Amino acid sequence: MEIVAARCAGIDIGKAVVQVSVRVPDGEDGRRKETRTYDTHTGSLEALANWLGTEGVSEVAMEATGDCWKPVWYVLEERGFDLKLVNVRHLKILPGRKTDVKDAEWIAEMLEHGLLRGSFVPPPAIRRLRDLTRYRKRLTQAHSSECQRLQSTLEDAGIKLGSVVSDVIGASGRAMLRALVAGQRDPAVLAELAKGRLRGKIPELRQALRGRFGEHHALLVGLALDHIEHLEGAIARLDEQVDKAMAPFAEARDRIDGVTGVGKLAAECIIAEIGVAMSVFPTAGHRLRGLGSARATTSPGANAIPAEPPRGTVGWARSSTSAPGRRPEVRTRTCQRSSGTLPNASARRGRRWPSGTRSW
Repeated sequence: MEIVAARCAGIDIGKAVVQVSVRVPDGEDGRRKETRTYDTHTGSLEALANWLGTEGVSEVAMEATGDCWKPVWYVLEERGFDLKLVNVRHLKILPGRKTDVKDAEWIAEMLEHGLLRGSFVPPPAIRRLRDLTRYRKRLTQAHSSECQRLQSTLEDAGIKLGSVVSDVIGASGRAMLRALVAGQRDPAVLAELAKGRLRGKIPELRQALRGRFGEHHALLVGLALDHIEHLEGAIARLDEQVDKAMAPFAEARDRIDGVTGVGKLAAECIIAEIGVAMSVFPTAGHRLRGLGSARATTSPGANAIPAEPPRGTVGWARSSTSAPGRRPEVRTRTCQRSSGTLPNASARRGRRWPSGTRSW
């Protein structure tokens, strides 16, 4: 086969060690290969980079194994190697190559002949922004979950505050809840803590605040309020850091924000997931799959459904543009059957569908 990369290396990634196979010319119109093992400590990875440089390696491919590839990638990236992160499924297509050493040699051989295609790895500035936006999303989800637990505790205590107040953890709601935690149980006194327009609902509040609020309810509500306030502070700090990290991409964010239905937070998540250089994606479909917004079908006759976003990513279509506390939209899948289904479960087992396929 044609040799595309004259000096290349393949790396099999492990948590504790990496296997590295180098393929270079042997000086006699042939090829030489050498495989070494390095641990994943930074000092050892720097020694790996030095060895690759000594061998004159220009291209390096590695498999995407969890997060274990990242330290290796970052060290080699700083040295200027042409790197490819390869989907593991594209490498495991041949049987019999089960050891880490053989995997590294196989990756190097595939790279040598130009048979590997790298996945998108954003540049450092986008990676930092992505870490911030993803963590912010996790905290926002935790904030929503804590608010739901608070509501559940109030329901258990017979406090129907959510039936009268649109935002239980708003200024008025928090004042009433803090008073309950402090030991105040008189509905009339609690209702007088309402502020603004909510004072027009004081009679309804007196009814809603009458319940069986016990000491264990006070403990749970107090802990929930403390946790909610802690999360809000953490989210606010992340918002500040995202704004700083987004400064070089402010123009692109504002352009995306101008699209109908896309808010500021969603625009930030889009940039954090795919960056601003669209030339790295061969087609628009590749770009959409990076966002988890591509349309996917299981068969030509199946109904198209939105593809799930990649694990760990922040899909822009699901990014919340509201303040923390709003429950994120939950989408569920329904099982649909196309025409030609078999009549019963026993017939489905061991027999193929005569026409059409199931889509989930």
